Amino acid sequence: MARRATPEVNAGSMADIAFLLLIFFLVTTTIEKDKGIARQLPPDIEIQDPPIIKQKNLFLVTVNKNDQLLVEDELMELDDLRQAAIDFLDNGGAPSGSPEYCNYCKGKRSPESSDNPKKAVISVQNDRLTSYKMYIAVQNELVAAYNFLRDRESQRLYGWKYTEMKQAINEGDIEGSRADAVQERLEEVQELYPLKLSEAEPKKSGS
Repeated sequence: MARRATPEVNAGSMADIAFLLLIFFLVTTTIEKDKGIARQLPPDIEIQDPPIIKQKNLFLVTVNKNDQLLVEDELMELDDLRQAAIDFLDNGGAPSGSPEYCNYCKGKRSPESSDNPKKAVISVQNDRLTSYKMYIAVQNELVAAYNFLRDRESQRLYGWKYTEMKQAINEGDIEGSRADAVQERLEEVQELYPLKLSEAEPKKSGS
């Protein structure tokens, strides 16, 4: 009896099918964007004699390994951090008539808190086991405190919020000489409340 040959499978089009499937998944798949913080790093300049910061001009924010928030060594909820930072930055505790007196500050002017927004420094320290989500949340609240104060002063001086001016510049809604004028206003407001966020080296867990 003659042996019947096994029919061959035509695989000539398999490469084309695989290629089409690859294109399909590339087009339809949603790629999640990484979340981060837009921050411009300072230039790498070696400072031989760093300035001495008064303790009252330093606002200490610590996040432990359990994502618990400690502000000035006291437990605090994340929702209260923004207002606490605003109170510190806007305190204006320098006495009237002194070179450091802040005539635009609207805080309590407590002599035990910051003298001036230009002197105030917020120091953040995380634990190595602090979650990334908590790290971002703390940074967002602190930046929001600066933006709140900048918005207030920009509205008072120019009738236009700082964040709205910045967005208009970034999106290209303003061009030419007007854009230069708005950029100058942004820099003037930033000078009133300079962003001074110092990030200390993360602590080892349990230390």
